[in-house]
Parts: sequence; structure tokens; C-alpha cells
Amino acid sequence: MLFHDRLIRQFDSALRVISGVTAATRPNPAGEVAEATMNEAEKRHSAGLMRVNHVGEVCAQALYLAQSRFARSAEVRQQFEQAGREEEDHLAWTAQRLQELGSRPSLLNPVWYAGSYVLGAVAARLGDARSLGFVVETERQVEAHLNDHMSRLPPQDMKSLAIVSQMAVDEAEHGNAARELGASEVPTPAQRVMRGMARVMTSTAYYI
Repeated sequence: MLFHDRLIRQFDSALRVISGVTAATRPNPAGEVAEATMNEAEKRHSAGLMRVNHVGEVCAQALYLAQSRFARSAEVRQQFEQAGREEEDHLAWTAQRLQELGSRPSLLNPVWYAGSYVLGAVAARLGDARSLGFVVETERQVEAHLNDHMSRLPPQDMKSLAIVSQMAVDEAEHGNAARELGASEVPTPAQRVMRGMARVMTSTAYYI
């Protein structure tokens, strides 16, 4: 594929992700779950958590796009592309749930996307092993964050819980796949920086 063709595809992908024009290839895990009765405070809280999860999926799209773009081996590139397609399901599911809760995605999605693309490109430039290691550490932190959300959602909000539960399963699988392809361990200082950046993103996206 020519350079300008790749550029157009990536620009199109970015626009679709940021604007929320995405479609899932798998059924929504919450599709058959009944909507619960929640008061306004509970709805706002669920929406805040799901907005954070949606932002995480916006970031995942940018990360995997950049990492696949600059991957050195075809096998690693294929893994990033496959994981990105599954993460797009998460993006569509969380966007739908936000609509059902009468809320909206983060207003800062363009910022989250751009920053994540740069981060993914830098990770990929360090080589496939380090790029895969970045995936392993990212998915480890995301899985912990999703487990925390499952405990913080209003107990009657089973629709959001069903989505988050399936997301956690998928994230663990992505981390395992990256590990099997030869991921190297992310240095402890870098892990701490990643956790700090995640805290800034989650605390901001809950409200904005």
C-alpha cells in the first residue's frame, strides 16, 4: 500500500474513532440484559465509569494502529490488527451504553487519541519485543482497572457489568497473546509512569 493510501486509511480510522462512528462485529454482551431502575446519581456514576472505559478504547485504537503500523514482523503486526478489531467491539459497546444512560463520550477524545498514537509509535520504534511488552503491561493495568469498575458500578446495573466483564476477558487474552509472541518486561519506572498517566486520564474522563 502506498504511503498516501496508508495515511488516508489512518486518518479515516482516527475520524471514525473520535466521532464514535464504529460498529461491533460481535454481539453486545448486554444485548439480552434487562435495563435496571436507577436514580439520577446512579446513572451519572455508571455513565462516568463507562465514559472512562470508552476513553480507554479510544486510546486502544490509537495504540494498536500505531503499533501495527510500525511493527517489524508480519506476525506481530497481525496480532496488533486482530486485537485492534476486538477493541473496536469494546468501543462500540461502551458508546452504546453511554447513549442508553443518556450521556456522551469524553470531550477530550481527540487529545486522548493523538497522545496514544504517539505513545504507540514510540513503543513500536523500540522493537517488537518492547512493543509487545508495552501491550502486556497496558493490558495488565486495564484489566485491574476494569475489575475495579465492576466493584464500583451500581449493583443493579447489570448491563454495564456484562460489558465490562467481557472487556476484562478480552484484555487478558490480548496480554497473554503478546506475552506468547515474546514480550519483554517493561522497566518498573516506566510502569509507574504508565500508571500515573492512566490516573490522570481516568480522573478527567469521568467528568469531561
